[in-house]
This record gives sequence, C-alpha cells and structure tokens, in this order.
Amino acid sequence: MRFSEEDLESIINDDSKSIDADLVWQDDEDHFPSKEFRTDVQTDAGHPLFIYGHYSPTTEKLSFTLVHRRVGRIYGLDLGADHCNPNGDYVGQTHKHRWSDCFRDECAYAPEDITAPWDQPVRVWEQFCAEARICHNGELMEPTEQLEFPQ
Repeated sequence: MRFSEEDLESIINDDSKSIDADLVWQDDEDHFPSKEFRTDVQTDAGHPLFIYGHYSPTTEKLSFTLVHRRVGRIYGLDLGADHCNPNGDYVGQTHKHRWSDCFRDECAYAPEDITAPWDQPVRVWEQFCAEARICHNGELMEPTEQLEFPQ
C-alpha cells in the first residue's frame, strides 16, 4: 500500500476518530516496570488505526503512537529522549513524528501544544488527543508503579 502525506492529512483532519473505552495501562512484559496499552481508533471512513501508549518510570519516557495497520507509525508523540532527524539535527526531548513522503516516520519536530511533562501521562494524553483530533469517550487511568520486582 502506498501511503502519502495527503493520506495522513485526511486521517488527521477526520473529526470522526474516536476511542470509546476506558484505557488501562498493563505491565510491559519486556521492559519491567514499564506500562503500555493498545486501543483501536474508530473512524467513519474505516481507517485501520490503533494507538499504542508506553510509559517508563525508570527511563522517564512517555509515548503515544498512532499506527496504521498496513503502514506502521504515521503519527506519534515522544517525551523523555532527544531525537536525531535524518539530516543530523536534534529535536528536543518532547517531539512529534509525522509521516512524510520523503522520510516516512523518521523526522520529528518540537511541538508547541504539548506542555505537560512525561510524568503526567493523563494530561499529555488529553493534549495529544486534542491536537490529533481524537475524541476519547472514556478515561485514561493513571499508570500504577510496582515498587518490587516480580518473583
């Protein structure tokens, strides 16, 4: 499937994007004590989308990634780690990835609309959904941290 910036614009500008469920963080089996969630995104146009969320208290990172099932990441927000673009320029620890015809999802930019820090995932989620035009009819729960490693 050929995917283009025009396709991304169509998806981002689609105001019918919605999530109709509460979202609960689960243990990330590969990166304890990190948490993650995955949820489908409904659209009137039937775009095959889901969002993956990842929260890591040990590395102080948070990300929300909009994934097209046939293409991969088309839009995402990362907090807590610098990003180096293909041209060698570094973007700050808060940055967004946006699909482009030339670089796919490899380029990032520093957003002005994300003001909450990595350790406030619910506030960051609200800002991400507002900017990405996703209506979340539910609640994102706070990630709970386990203080002990599993036996």
